[in-house]
Amino acid sequence: MPQNDIAQAPGLLPEVGEFAALLQQQGVYAALEYLNRRTPHRYTGLFRFAGDMLHNEALFDRNQPGVQQGFEAPLATTYCALVGIQQVPLYITDATQDPHVQGLVQSPTISYCGVLIRDAQGRPYGTLCHYDLQRCQERTTDVPLLEAAAALFYQYLHPTEVVSADQTAHFGAAGLD
Repeated sequence: MPQNDIAQAPGLLPEVGEFAALLQQQGVYAALEYLNRRTPHRYTGLFRFAGDMLHNEALFDRNQPGVQQGFEAPLATTYCALVGIQQVPLYITDATQDPHVQGLVQSPTISYCGVLIRDAQGRPYGTLCHYDLQRCQERTTDVPLLEAAAALFYQYLHPTEVVSADQTAHFGAAGLD
């Protein structure tokens, strides 16, 4: 299904259409900035799983807008790894106080909200996430937009790959899981 079909699928937020248009017209960095304006988190990034490393494909840093890419990190030291393993969105308001993640990851990240990016075959590819080194207020209401944006980013970055009907049906009238 082409990108615009996902953005125009029944039951989706109007913001998904705005996001899809912005991604097509202005590219990845502008689309990350759009997502970042909706969150209290400092960073919004696209990350790819690369063996035992996590590679930053693109980054928006609210405090340093000129920075467009972050660093690689050992996968085991990231909350993105948990998203890849659990394959569900992960929200952490304060990692220093959250018993679900304490001791699992040694990271300076305090607040995190991430969703899985799947490749054209439905396998985990990476994550789209907001994160901060400070505590941030939880914004779970944006998760449906992040999930739709994750699929749109993958399609944008890999236009020759065909996304399965099962993946795109995930964003249909039944809503975003």
